[in-house]
Amino acid sequence: MKLTKYEHSEMVLEVAEKRIIIDPGAFSAPLGDVGDVVAVVITHEHGDHWTSEQLDRIIERNPETAIYGPPGVVAAAAAYDVTAVADGDVVEAGPFTLAFFGSTHAVIHSSIPVIDNVGVLVNDRFYYAGDSFHVPPVAVETLAVPAGAPWLKISEAMDYVLEIAPKRALPVHEAVLSVAGKGLTNQRLSWAVEQGGGEYFAVEPGQSIDL
Repeated sequence: MKLTKYEHSEMVLEVAEKRIIIDPGAFSAPLGDVGDVVAVVITHEHGDHWTSEQLDRIIERNPETAIYGPPGVVAAAAAYDVTAVADGDVVEAGPFTLAFFGSTHAVIHSSIPVIDNVGVLVNDRFYYAGDSFHVPPVAVETLAVPAGAPWLKISEAMDYVLEIAPKRALPVHEAVLSVAGKGLTNQRLSWAVEQGGGEYFAVEPGQSIDL
């Protein structure tokens, strides 16, 4: 399975020339030229994780693609055929098995309502929790770990990595960081991954790794 990371939290996973796209949001480059997309996963309704412009580009090239998200995404993206998924659900999309975990976004502030959020485990190998620190009840081989957000401190991200102890990890949700901030975050997260015997990959937009 090949993973290509794009800006912020947008990722493309590929198996046997079929692809899924995760969180094509406003901070990410358009991916309208990507073909053979069997599914799009949207972890929650915030605009940095999905936009209608991004979905329109993807669907224009891949009209049969399935779209999955929690109930909040179903409501926010009412113009699209989104299948609601929740904690414990498992669906098949082409060569991909998608298992969903968690139910709520991390708390940003007491004045801001907590919304729906689901994490996704792809083919029992790659896990991304969306905007949360939800720990799935399974071993995680490769973890996409949030690196910067209004709802996190780097100490929380480090503790999250220490608890999951993945074999490898890569940063996501870092569009809010400066170059210097990304460097500092990568250093801290690399240390946390190494404590569990794993390897950290400071993947930049457009770069790929084989899982």
